[in-house]
Amino acid sequence: MGNSKNKQLQVREKTLMDGFFIKRVLKFFFKILFKLSGWTSGPAPKVTGVAIGAPHTSNWDFLFGLGAAIIEDVKVYFSIKESWCRVPVIGSIIMWLGGIPIDRSVPGQGQSEQIAKFVEKMKGQWIYFAFTPEGTRGKVEKWKTGFYHVAQDCQLPLHLAKLDYLNKNAGIFHSFHVSGNKEEDIKVLQEAYKLIHGQNTDKQFPDYTGRVPEISRTDAEIMKALYLVGEQATEMQIAAKANFSVQASTMLEPLINLTLVEKSVNEFNEPVYGLTFKGKGALLHLFPILE
Repeated sequence: MGNSKNKQLQVREKTLMDGFFIKRVLKFFFKILFKLSGWTSGPAPKVTGVAIGAPHTSNWDFLFGLGAAIIEDVKVYFSIKESWCRVPVIGSIIMWLGGIPIDRSVPGQGQSEQIAKFVEKMKGQWIYFAFTPEGTRGKVEKWKTGFYHVAQDCQLPLHLAKLDYLNKNAGIFHSFHVSGNKEEDIKVLQEAYKLIHGQNTDKQFPDYTGRVPEISRTDAEIMKALYLVGEQATEMQIAAKANFSVQASTMLEPLINLTLVEKSVNEFNEPVYGLTFKGKGALLHLFPILE
């Protein structure tokens, strides 16, 4: 008889989100909790993806994050050390909650491989694989970027989830497609998360810098055009992408003053414009998807 400890654990296809009675009870509970506490949830794109939640500065984050997922009918999975999943009773609960047991000692059985296989197996369902880049609710100096590699390797979008304690909202504010340029993508994502107010701003990383700048819809469309051009753009290129006339001297100046856009000169001595990292981060809040 084989040793059960050596048997590979399988991710549960059925979790608490599949239990009709329990799900209804939990949904009712969290709707009441959100109403009494003044919180709102949503939206939640119905597309399988890697969800990152930040800032993570309080034990309340788990409660409101779980509540938002249940209210919005999001089936969530999360990676955890396999050893935890083998603990009697506790391990079963973890798996039932959506734990994905990761055994890093087994070659070829990392997060990306297991998640890719599970996505293929669960075709037809939309599920989220949750990560907290900070890794802890305490102050950190950098993000853990395993979520990025999973999204890239499995060709899944990154759903950017927030727990905004100023507006009391839990939900997805943008679905981001990684470019493959990890360093630049991470900078853009971190700029976006600088604009979200965690419960304890002194603990969040990157540091909280304030709300999303208030700009007009036209300004937002100009920023979107600059993002889609993907490089330093002339006034003519911006106008073509935005589908309306852009007068750089009057329309771009406010965005430059807000340090959302920067101006330079190309090799032909023409003025060109591009989004700063701050501008790209703010743009993620202005549009749920960019394409």
